[in-house]
Amino acid sequence: MGRFSAKTIFVLLALAVASYAFAFLYLPFQTGNPFSAQFAISGVDVPLHFFLGGLALALAPLQLSAGLRRRAPALHRLSGWLYVAAVLIGSVSAFSLALNAQGGVPSRASFILMALLWPCLTVIGIQRAIVGDTAGHRRWMCRSVALTYSAVTLRLVLGIGTGALQLPFIPVYIAAAWSGWTINLAVCELLLRWPAIRSRRSSLRVAGLDTVAS
Repeated sequence: MGRFSAKTIFVLLALAVASYAFAFLYLPFQTGNPFSAQFAISGVDVPLHFFLGGLALALAPLQLSAGLRRRAPALHRLSGWLYVAAVLIGSVSAFSLALNAQGGVPSRASFILMALLWPCLTVIGIQRAIVGDTAGHRRWMCRSVALTYSAVTLRLVLGIGTGALQLPFIPVYIAAAWSGWTINLAVCELLLRWPAIRSRRSSLRVAGLDTVAS
């Protein structure tokens, strides 16, 4: 039940932020909003990043669905190639926007690093699939999705920091810029390694019981 709830929350948050990204393209210009002013002079980078980032985020739950892989492998491959295209093109616009991100050098460094890692992890995942390493493909694509999901985590951190805690915006934004993807990667690695960790702990427990019994 807990696992089902976690998956449901994961999907709903991904779809909510993806819908916001699509809707943002049609929002009116907000006078006095530094983000709106910056986006207004960023040219095609903004619509590309919001549309392609939103598309990648909307497709991410499909790519992680074991049921879809089993029942509709052709659909999994199609949505997978769409996801890869969205990441590869979206990362270019993300890198361009990162160069002038709010918060100065600290936040810009984080966004630049993430914009470089995002396509790299995705390409490694595709390369693993091409050589027939299904397990490796899934692991690397999980890492790619962890970076894609940073759009959600960043907004959660911003909401908690500036909304619930009433902290100053810029420090919270810098913290969100870094924690948005590093937390996701850390959680992803823990989930990927958890079966091995649990198996090792079980082996040690059994060995300890055997020692006590003997």
